[in-house]
Amino acid sequence: MIGKQHLLTYIYLLLYITLSSGVILYNKWFLSTRYFNFPYPITLTMIHMGFSGAVAFFLIRVVKVVSPIKMTFKIYMTCVVPISAFFASSLWFGNTAYLFISVAFIQMLKALMPVATFLVAVFCGTDVLRCDVFLNMVLISVGVAVSSYGEIHFNMTGTVYQVMGIVGEALRLVLTQVLLQNKGLTLNPVTTLYYIAPCSFVFLSIPWYILESPALEVSQIQFNFWIFFSNALAALALNISTFLVIGRTGAVTIRVAGVMKDWILIALSTVIFPESMITGLNITGYAIALCGVVVYNYLKMRDSRSAQLPSGIIPDKAVQDLKMEKSYDLYTPDDEDEKKKKSNVGRSGWNSSGPDSRVDEEAPLIPSLKSQLGKS
Repeated sequence: MIGKQHLLTYIYLLLYITLSSGVILYNKWFLSTRYFNFPYPITLTMIHMGFSGAVAFFLIRVVKVVSPIKMTFKIYMTCVVPISAFFASSLWFGNTAYLFISVAFIQMLKALMPVATFLVAVFCGTDVLRCDVFLNMVLISVGVAVSSYGEIHFNMTGTVYQVMGIVGEALRLVLTQVLLQNKGLTLNPVTTLYYIAPCSFVFLSIPWYILESPALEVSQIQFNFWIFFSNALAALALNISTFLVIGRTGAVTIRVAGVMKDWILIALSTVIFPESMITGLNITGYAIALCGVVVYNYLKMRDSRSAQLPSGIIPDKAVQDLKMEKSYDLYTPDDEDEKKKKSNVGRSGWNSSGPDSRVDEEAPLIPSLKSQLGKS
């Protein structure tokens, strides 16, 4: 018999997969010139950010669901601002890719996410260059290259935009750990929206003014309130569902759910959008990349479990290696970090408990439970 708690977890996972797939397909339909014909990805992203920021402000200042955090100007400028900049860029580039390439091919390219995050983490010093992980990254890259070679409607502009979005997301994830988590600072989902969404809105306003504002002035597109509102509401619902899933599961479960979502999206996109065709070479390349992603998840899970064992069980050299290695997505704090977090909780009341995980960039406002923030 499935317990009530397990059943609730499965419902949350199903809700997350459904909403994540729905938001991606909705954005594709929304931006595509063949359907709703609103080819302004920066404008759409700014609508999402403005709506999310307004909801967060209402929950904190009016309803007072949670208390606002004492954010100093120095922390805001050195931590929140750079994270918001890369967050905004990942959303901008990722949504722009919908104008040029299919949903199926976008999901295949997203298999590069572990590669980008690993390389950025090594460059920033939060991870170490290991032979087994590096070979795994090569396997994923080869799979994505094969899948790209088999793409019928390959578009270099769309591919570059999607890769740039992946790099921006990787930089955001690593900076979240370097600038916030390593300082013992965490944000819950509502406060993350409250601080990061408005800042991202400001960053997006710069390219919007240069690239899309002149086109919108002469555009004949009629504003449909309910379509715009439902799209923003769907993105917000995805953020909430992601938080519910993260709060009840671990990083590996999230990744498995993400893989299932990718397969569902690839299948649905070929049915909903006839121009989204896939070939046998596409599937072969994606299968190779997926094997690399599965092995990567196993390595991270193994490292996490090893780091949680008592030091007396692990050989001295292994203990030293584990202390040297700090995984970017299954981060296990040491005793010193725990003392800092307890101290921060005592001073500001922030909650820093819960499992860390990485979610898909379609859920841009909630990257992890420690720094909850998607790509809408």
